[in-house]
Amino acid sequence: MSDWLLNLPVVWMAVVVFGATYLFAAALFIVITTLARNERTRAFKAISPGMLPPLAVVFALLVGFLAAQVWSDADRANTAVNREASALRSAVLLAAAFPPTTQTQMRELIRRQIQDAATREWPAMARGDATLTIAPPPLVDALLVAIAVNPQNAGETTAQREIVAALQNALDARRQRIILSRSSVNWVKWAGLLIQAALTLTTIAMVHGDNRAANGIILTIFATGVAVAVVLIAAHSRPFTGELSVQPSSLLQIMPEAGQPPSVP
Repeated sequence: MSDWLLNLPVVWMAVVVFGATYLFAAALFIVITTLARNERTRAFKAISPGMLPPLAVVFALLVGFLAAQVWSDADRANTAVNREASALRSAVLLAAAFPPTTQTQMRELIRRQIQDAATREWPAMARGDATLTIAPPPLVDALLVAIAVNPQNAGETTAQREIVAALQNALDARRQRIILSRSSVNWVKWAGLLIQAALTLTTIAMVHGDNRAANGIILTIFATGVAVAVVLIAAHSRPFTGELSVQPSSLLQIMPEAGQPPSVP
């Protein structure tokens, strides 16, 4: 599916998809009703209406499989972002056990990481260009700062261990969201779904080729169902692309303010 379509607001995406589907159905209606004369009428009527249920069932199964995939990817992407935000928040709160200089440094690095994620990584994930080639410098620096701390008491020792674990958890969650940002419904699946829809519409038009009114009504009904299914899948086909994409709101909510001590909720 084209990137420009997936980046449209859902309303405009629906307008494009519904328009294209109705246009195809109208062209099919005109062609079949024009051809449905004399011998061709008998040939079309010889097509058993019993073919329609299996074709519709196959189309419904394809829609179900693709919908399950895209919704699963969206749920996993949301989970990864929330897990990253929770881990970074834990690191900010636990940094209060360290001396003020270390605490300020840790908070500033985490703030930079969230800013970079929201302003640089999210647009790249929306384009499908984000990679794991380079580790995020602020998060790596924060991990090094936590490891370099020389604990002076049991509380600092515990805080150091928990902060290192939280930052590693944040790195793992970031890897998961970047991997999921490259997940999509590939062209083979889209082709299979659209070809199956076209075959079903063509069979409907042939079976009812001798009755223009019934043919038009049934084609319109099924074309509407096809358009709804395509919009539903396309709007969720990439977790970080489009109007319904996963946003960095969870990360921005926990971003430490510059120069402010962390507040415990």
